[in-house]
Amino acid sequence: MSRICELTGKGRQVGHNVSHANNKTKRTFLPNLQNVTLISDALGTSVRLRVSTHGLRSVEHNGGLDNWLVKTRDTDLSLRARRLKRDVVKKLGETKAA
Repeated sequence: MSRICELTGKGRQVGHNVSHANNKTKRTFLPNLQNVTLISDALGTSVRLRVSTHGLRSVEHNGGLDNWLVKTRDTDLSLRARRLKRDVVKKLGETKAA
């Protein structure tokens, strides 16, 4: 399982540990990923995703999962999130047409 947020695409970063003597050794910075269940209002279901805490804050700031998915570009989303976005947009389009 890769260490990438399914909503924001945030992944690991590479940097250095720097000692007091200024020796540098490689290290990785991993995102704070959480397994969460988010509720889709448009679909009326709950969805389990692996999301960074930064992504969770962004979802809450945008007013929920559906709004976040509609506003986000497809290139930033995982395959599961893109499929979910397609379903949400389809469902929202049906409600506006009716």
